[in-house]
Amino acid sequence: MSYRVVWLPSAEQDLASLWVAAPDRNAVAMAADAIDASLQHDPLSQGESRSGATRIAIVPPLAVLFDVRTADRLVSVWAVWRWGRQR
Repeated sequence: MSYRVVWLPSAEQDLASLWVAAPDRNAVAMAADAIDASLQHDPLSQGESRSGATRIAIVPPLAVLFDVRTADRLVSVWAVWRWGRQR
């Protein structure tokens, strides 16, 4: 059974800003899609745990912080930023 992935509005806005500013827009879009797909499938095996329900996942050139609510089968992405070296 899959999880529903929601990006909080602030994370969506940050992702849009990253995409607009990116010299590699396709890579940003592909990373965001890969993050969505992996979090839908099995979010608790993605990335590393942080405090509480928060986890961090990195799919270059992006990194995200997200919370998992297993009872609701819900993943909330609440932060995104560019990861790694800049071009």
